[in-house]
Amino acid sequence: MSSFSENLKICRKRRRESQEVVAVRCGIAGGTYRRYESGEREPSLSMFCAFADYFGVTLDQLAGREPLPFGED
Repeated sequence: MSSFSENLKICRKRRRESQEVVAVRCGIAGGTYRRYESGEREPSLSMFCAFADYFGVTLDQLAGREPLPFGED
């Protein structure tokens, strides 16, 4: 089972976007996003929902409770 931080990185790489681009589009600082992706920090519920919406996945998929719809390429 994948973790949130791993799935966040998979989703970002799937879209071929930099951490900075995702951060700007989601309205947060680049450093904050990097800490989410590295597992140093966990997002608020509203930010978690924003990431799921941005990447087009469910909360359970992003949290690693269900597989991502596109695998881990």
